[in-house]
Amino acid sequence: MVMNFLFLIIAYLLGSIPSGLWIGQVFFKKNLRDYGSGNTGTTNTFRILGPSAGILVFAIDFLKGTLAVWLPIVFHANGWSPIVFGLVAVLGHTFPLFAGFKGGKAVATSAGMLMGFSPVYCLFLLAIFSITLYLSSMVSLSSVVSAGFAIITVIVFPAFHFILPEYDFLFTVIIVFLGGFVIVRHRENIIRIQQKTENLVPFGLNLTKQAPIKK
Repeated sequence: MVMNFLFLIIAYLLGSIPSGLWIGQVFFKKNLRDYGSGNTGTTNTFRILGPSAGILVFAIDFLKGTLAVWLPIVFHANGWSPIVFGLVAVLGHTFPLFAGFKGGKAVATSAGMLMGFSPVYCLFLLAIFSITLYLSSMVSLSSVVSAGFAIITVIVFPAFHFILPEYDFLFTVIIVFLGGFVIVRHRENIIRIQQKTENLVPFGLNLTKQAPIKK
C-alpha cells in the first residue's frame, strides 16, 4: 500500500513535467504561454517552436503516461490497476505542479497511458486520430473525435470481444472520464471550428474549409 501511494506521487510529478514550457524557455528563449494559443502542449509547440521541438515535446508527454502505467508493473506493486497511475500522470500533465497548475489538454499523455495499458486499443484510436487529421487538417478536431470514439468504443467493443476482450469497470470509467475531459478541454477549439476559424496543420484536406484568423 505504501508503495502504491509513493508511485501515485511519482506519477503525478512525472506528469507535471512541463516539457513544452521548459524546452521553449531553455532552448528557444520563448515562453509558449505568450505565443499562439498560449498552450504548452504539442500543437502549440509545433506551431511556435517548429517540428523538431514539437516532436520532442510529444514524445516526452507521451512517455509520461506510459512510464506511469509501467511503474507499478515493473516494481511489482500489486493491489491497484496500473491505469490508475496513468490517470494521475494525465492529471499531473493537465494541472502541473511545476507550471502553476496550467498544463496541456491531456491528449498526448492519455495516449501514452493507453499505449502502456492497452497498446492495440491505443493504436486503434491513433488510427482514428490520423484519419481525422488528414481529412480535417485540425489537431483539435482529431483529438475531440478520437475522444468521442474512445467513449463509445470502450463501452461497445467488449460486448463483441473486439480489441477489448472483456469489460474492465475501472478502465471503462477512466476512459469515459478522460474522453469527456479531453472534449471539455477543447471547448474553445470547438467554438472556433463552428466559426470556421480554427488553426490548421500544413497538410490534409481541410474538408470543413476552416480559414484561421491571421495574427
